[in-house]
Amino acid sequence: MNIKWHDEHQEKMTVNEKKGVTYLTYPQFDSMKEYVHCFSTRLGGVSEGIYQSMNLSFTRGDKEEAVMENYRRMGDALGFLPENIVTSDQTHTTIVRTAEEGDRGCGVTKPREFHEVDGMVTNIPGIVLATFYADCVPLYFIDPVHKAIGLSHSGWRGTAGRMGRVTVEKMHEEYGSDPSRIYAAVGPSICQDCYEVSEDVILEFQKAFSKEHWPVLYYRKPNGKYQLDLWMANKIVLLEAGILESHISMPNLCTCCNPQFLFSHRASKGKRGNLGAFLGIRP
Repeated sequence: MNIKWHDEHQEKMTVNEKKGVTYLTYPQFDSMKEYVHCFSTRLGGVSEGIYQSMNLSFTRGDKEEAVMENYRRMGDALGFLPENIVTSDQTHTTIVRTAEEGDRGCGVTKPREFHEVDGMVTNIPGIVLATFYADCVPLYFIDPVHKAIGLSHSGWRGTAGRMGRVTVEKMHEEYGSDPSRIYAAVGPSICQDCYEVSEDVILEFQKAFSKEHWPVLYYRKPNGKYQLDLWMANKIVLLEAGILESHISMPNLCTCCNPQFLFSHRASKGKRGNLGAFLGIRP
C-alpha cells in the first residue's frame, strides 16, 4: 500500500500489522506500555463493497455480523475484548462524558444508553474508549501521572467549540489532571489542502480564534471558498488549554489523500465505512 504522508520531513505514525489487521500508532504513545491505542485503517476486516474492509460502523448499512467480526479482529490484534469497548454517539457536540464500569460494551455488544456525546474520559483499567471517523479529527489524551485518558471527536463544529480544551478540563475536574503533564495527539483526518469550506464556517472560526491565528488557519481562494486547517486549529486549542508543544503528536496523514488506506467522506462522496480511534488503560 502506497501511503501519501503529508510532510516527508515530519515524524510519521507507525504502521503496524498484526494478525492480518493493519493499524496506526503514535511513537510517543508506543513507549507508554500501560496504555493501548491505535487508529484503524481500511485493511484487515471482512466488510465488502464500499465498506471494504475494516468498517467499524453499525449505522452506515453494512452487515451487522461483518462489523462485529471487524471489532473482534481489531480487539484480537490490539489485545482487548469488544465487551470492554465504550463508544461515543458523535453528534458534533462538545459534551464529554465519564465512562464508568457499567458502560463496558456500550455501542458494540450492547445498546448505548447515552447520546449527544462526542468525547469520553476514564481512569478505569480495561475499558477501551472508541470514537469514529472518515475525515473529522480524533483527539487522544493520556495523563500518565493520574493514569487517566480521554478520547474526543472534533469536526469543524467541535474544533470551533474547543473540544480539546473541554476534554482537558473534564480530565482535570474528574482526575485532577494537570494539562502540562498530559500527552495529546491529533489523529488522521482531512488536511488543509483537501478541506474546502464556505464562508459561514470561516465566520465561526473567526469568532472562535483570535485574529493573529487567522493567516495560519485558512486562506481564501478565487472561487470565494476557503481552505481550512483543522490540524493547526486543534493544535492551537491544545496549546491554549495548557498542553506542552513537546507533548503534542500531529498526524502527518490525511484521510482524503489516502482513500484506499483510510475511509474519507469527501473522497468517497459519502459512500464509505468508518475508521476507529481506540484508547484504553491496560488491566
